[in-house]
Amino acid sequence: MDQPSSSDQRYRTVFCVDPDHPCLPGHFPGQPLVPGVLLLELVAKALRAWRNQRIARVLEAKFVAPLYPGEQAELQLGEKAGRVRFEILRDSQVLARGVIEGAT
Repeated sequence: MDQPSSSDQRYRTVFCVDPDHPCLPGHFPGQPLVPGVLLLELVAKALRAWRNQRIARVLEAKFVAPLYPGEQAELQLGEKAGRVRFEILRDSQVLARGVIEGAT
């Protein structure tokens, strides 16, 4: 992850999953893509960096387009109605989005 930018209401960081990451060989051989569970782990790390919280619940998670190893993506967190919404984007294309609840 790069140097994040944050405020009380928003958090943003850019990341790239290394093509040598240990989770990739089985996901999928010959055409690897970054698994959703790894994207959620990055969301959890961002929540920890932003609010010093852990994910208590994933209320919604939609993976709408693949992220390939070596591609740069942006992770955004924002608060709305007491819940944290996340989006993962490549350029302006939404790759994943959802709603989480944090806890200390």
